[in-house]
Formats: sequence, structure tokens, C-alpha cells
Amino acid sequence: MKIIRSGSAPSGPGPEEYFTGTVRVDPLFQAEAPGRTGGAHVTFEPGARTAWHTHPAGQTLIVTFGRGRVRREGGPVEEISQGDIVWFPAGEKHWHGAAPDTAMSHIAIQESIDGSPVTWMEKVSDADYGD
Repeated sequence: MKIIRSGSAPSGPGPEEYFTGTVRVDPLFQAEAPGRTGGAHVTFEPGARTAWHTHPAGQTLIVTFGRGRVRREGGPVEEISQGDIVWFPAGEKHWHGAAPDTAMSHIAIQESIDGSPVTWMEKVSDADYGD
């Protein structure tokens, strides 16, 4: 058994190369081998969002606060809010972030394949965000 105490991992800013706007990432856990699952609590200020990206084993988002937006490649912008759960299948190109006027937080859970949980791509344009 392992207990990870709340606040034991420092918060950090979402790196500019992968996010637009102000984003805070609070690491939650990373499984020890042979496990591959990791998770973080991510907070987006209004209008902030990820870049387009994929996950080799998919990703689950659990919205914990506020209102946000998600979009998969070729699909419409979808609004999400507290209590919603979003699942992106393996390899599906997508982005997620806050609504234009409201912050949003979610827990993001994904698995690493060959040591990597994500492949980052280009930033989301204002047109793709829905402005």
C-alpha cells in the first residue's frame, strides 16, 4: 500500500509550449511498474486550453469545477461542467480547457505506453476554440 499525501507534490504552471493561457498542474499520482497509469488535477483560467494532442491508451477527464470546452478532431466544440466525465479513445486528436468566461478544473487520468502518456501537437487556434 502507498498513501500519497495531499500537497506532497508541488504545483506547477502548464508549459507554454503545450497550453494557451494560465494553467496550473497539480500532480496526483504515477503508478509504479508494472502499472502505467498517472493522474493530475489541472486548473484552467478562463479561455485557457491545451494544445491539440493524443494519448496512446486514451484519456479520462473528470470535471471537478466550473465550465469548460472539449473538442476532438473533426467534431464540434462541446461544453462540459462539474461532474461530467469525458473519455477520449487511444490516438484521438483532441484538446480541452476552460470556457471563455469561466475557469475549469479537471482530473486527467491516462496511461503511458513505451514511457509516454501524451503526444503534443500544434496549439489550438481561436477559431478551433470557438471564439
